[in-house]
Parts: sequence; C-alpha cells; structure tokens
Amino acid sequence: MPTVAPVAARKRAVNLTLSEGLVAQAKAYTSNLSATMETLLANYVAQQQSTQASRQQMADACSADWNAVHAAVGSFADEHSTL
Repeated sequence: MPTVAPVAARKRAVNLTLSEGLVAQAKAYTSNLSATMETLLANYVAQQQSTQASRQQMADACSADWNAVHAAVGSFADEHSTL
C-alpha cells in the first residue's frame, strides 16, 4: 500500500489516550510523534476508503448480475400469484 502524505491543512490540537510505554518507544524512532501519527492516520483512512469503495463495487456488480438474471428469466414468485 502506498504511503499517503498528510495534506497541508489547518491543524488543531486533539486529545489522545496512549500507553506511556508505547509513546516512549515511539519517541526512540521519531522526533515528531504528531507528524508520524498524522501519516499513520492518513494511511488508515485511505485504506478504509479503498476497502469501502471495493465493497461498494462488488455490491453494485452483484446487483447488476441479479437484475440481469431477473430480466432474462423473471422471478420465481411470478408463477405463484395469489390474485
């Protein structure tokens, strides 16, 4: 998965609750924890959007296939009308 660069936009402070030990370990690898978290969050959001779009495409294809079957052969219930 490609890395998504955070969009240069207005920033605001937010509160996060993180494990002290994990933060201490992360600081050994980055001098800018906020930028690192923003990059990770941007990647997560992009992955979720991609997954959602993929699921929607599969649902659309399934619906189109079902509509094609219905148009070609009709519905089973059509033969059993109570009217």
